Amino acid sequence: MHELSLMQSVMDILLESAEQNNICKINKVKLVVGRFSMALPDSLQFAFEAIATSEPLLDGAFLEIETRSIICQCLECGKKTELEDSYQFVCSGCESAKVEIIQGRELYLDYYEGD
Repeated sequence: MHELSLMQSVMDILLESAEQNNICKINKVKLVVGRFSMALPDSLQFAFEAIATSEPLLDGAFLEIETRSIICQCLECGKKTELEDSYQFVCSGCESAKVEIIQGRELYLDYYEGD
């Protein structure tokens, strides 16, 4: 489960930032997770809850996860295509396989709120 190590890295960033900004309690954390990042939001949530209970600064904090879909842009016709359930990287307009992924690889800490 690589989500546990990903969340531990997020926690390390949060703790360091909170210390630098004199924050005593973190109340909310927002992550952005693209579907192509292969990080599972449910597993990230589970890892967050497991780690946060052992860290007083994060105990009781709420994790919000924004999931981003995979969007490709055709290099032939320029059309943007959102991939639903399959990973068929083909333009829905001209059926070209020359596409570029422009969204869906995200995996980052967007912001956190604290006191």
